[in-house]
Amino acid sequence: MDNNAELLNCAQNIYIGKCRKLNLSRMEFLKRPLKAHVRTFGCQMNAHDSEKMESVLKSMGYELSEDAARADLVLMNTCCVRENAENRVFGNLGKLNFLKKDNPDMIVVICGCMMQQDAVVEKIKKSYRHVDVIFGTYNLNRFPQLLLTRMETGKQVIDIWKEAESTEEEPCDISLRHFRFKASVNIMYGCDNFCSYCIVPYVRGRERSRPHGEILAEVAMLAQDGVKEVMLLGQNVNSYGGGIKGELTFAGLLDRICGVSGIERIRFMTSHPKDLSDELISTMKAQPKICKHLHLPVQSGSSRILKAMNRKYTKESYQSLVDNIKKQIPDISLTTDFIVGFPGETEEDFQDTCEIVKYARFSGAFTFLYSKRIGTPAASMEGQVPEEEANERLQRLLKLTNAVIYEENSKLVGRTLRVMPEEVSAKDPSLLTGRADNNALVHFRSSESLIGSFTDVLIEECKTFYLMGSKKD
Repeated sequence: MDNNAELLNCAQNIYIGKCRKLNLSRMEFLKRPLKAHVRTFGCQMNAHDSEKMESVLKSMGYELSEDAARADLVLMNTCCVRENAENRVFGNLGKLNFLKKDNPDMIVVICGCMMQQDAVVEKIKKSYRHVDVIFGTYNLNRFPQLLLTRMETGKQVIDIWKEAESTEEEPCDISLRHFRFKASVNIMYGCDNFCSYCIVPYVRGRERSRPHGEILAEVAMLAQDGVKEVMLLGQNVNSYGGGIKGELTFAGLLDRICGVSGIERIRFMTSHPKDLSDELISTMKAQPKICKHLHLPVQSGSSRILKAMNRKYTKESYQSLVDNIKKQIPDISLTTDFIVGFPGETEEDFQDTCEIVKYARFSGAFTFLYSKRIGTPAASMEGQVPEEEANERLQRLLKLTNAVIYEENSKLVGRTLRVMPEEVSAKDPSLLTGRADNNALVHFRSSESLIGSFTDVLIEECKTFYLMGSKKD
């Protein structure tokens, strides 16, 4: 960590301490603890950002709560990748308006990707005046300062940056996490790909890689704190280090992280097909700590649509990539993303997508309807697919992908998988649930004492999206 980062963390701690002092006085007056409710929309990057802010809130004296109605502070970390996520945010803001009328002292904070859009901020200022603090994606580290300003002045605080000043966006103590045995680590921010449907480069900014020394130091600290599994996060991890003289490639970074004592398992996402190198495949094959799972979003099976999406690969080159990966790592698990109903998509294009499902044999897929995002090139393209037609295709694709996923995961029945149970199943308290090295979700009966430890599980049944098994003695 450089001197600027150390000064930044020092300043954050001062602001956190001042907020805590104000909260302790309020708790003494109320004769009860203060509660904070955090709601996250969107990707794993957002989830990790929320985890950081939750740790800040804990340091300020808040207890985290699942109940927004009884919270003293409500924070919403937003996503703007799809219209549905934005609509849910505005719906929640409307509900909070009524809650705040009953509890005028409630502090409402909204942040994340949606806030990087001028029209959204203006709408909140005009129609949701009960929101107290608004900030975006580039100044997450200023959260303690912004909240303190609201506490001291009682006025609405808005702080939106149009670009990042550095890659130092960590606002909290890494020892405060949802799980003591696993953690996420940002290795880069932003994206340079500018897929024609995607708003991420406009709200997360251009690609910025963290120095590998900084990442390795964070992973080492996590390992010393008991973390066994790390998830490396970036909008496109495959392009890590690009354009930085002397920086490692992503494969080189993975290789270094494998050497960190105490780290037993490494995951990463997301990978862009156009940047997936032979070096990365070789590293995944050679390093047993790296999970044999690759999330490789294809989005469409039509080369024509892929070109319109600005994905920079074809159906044929994606298939060749899949062939190479499976040849080098035969037991690898591939998962993907699909967008259905992209502008100009015909039935023939859709059939190409169905063919790629059958060819690649994915063991998991996230399938979405195209969502028009104002400001992206695709929003003004001709040939917008009628919603009814797109929905019908979506249902057909879901039926096909679910059948393939079941067939692929059924091949695991009778095999023994290395699983790290993470928690007790929410649906059945007699079961533990966790992930195998291939990312399969596994439920099995065992003692809670196993949570956070690796164990061998014999797979006995496939339920399409998860597996049932029993602990091997």
